[in-house]
Amino acid sequence: MTAHDRWHVFRGDSSDMKDLIFSFKRSSLFQLKTELDVFLAHNTEEKVCDFKVKGSWFQRSCVIYAGESLNIVAQMHKKDTAQSIMFGKDNFLVTVYPNVDYAFIVALIVILDKINKRPKK
Repeated sequence: MTAHDRWHVFRGDSSDMKDLIFSFKRSSLFQLKTELDVFLAHNTEEKVCDFKVKGSWFQRSCVIYAGESLNIVAQMHKKDTAQSIMFGKDNFLVTVYPNVDYAFIVALIVILDKINKRPKK
């Protein structure tokens, strides 16, 4: 862990750096809205992030950009349904743009959910 919090995602049950798929960290220490910098395994210098996640977990919405650009690769927002209102279950609508790995986007969203639901120290 660093001051910005850092997470690593590995293949399978491995924690060996040779099996690293991607890592990410908070863009800044103090945030009112979620902003994460995502680095693919081959980006070892981390001068520029490969993807950026920006959003509001309170509003259950985020946008995933390609690097530092304004090119959107995916979006997610909460979908209100009768079930979500009655039973408190979150449902999300995720839009993944063409030529983007769906599994990667889903992994980012699941991890974002876990980060925001973990107990604060």
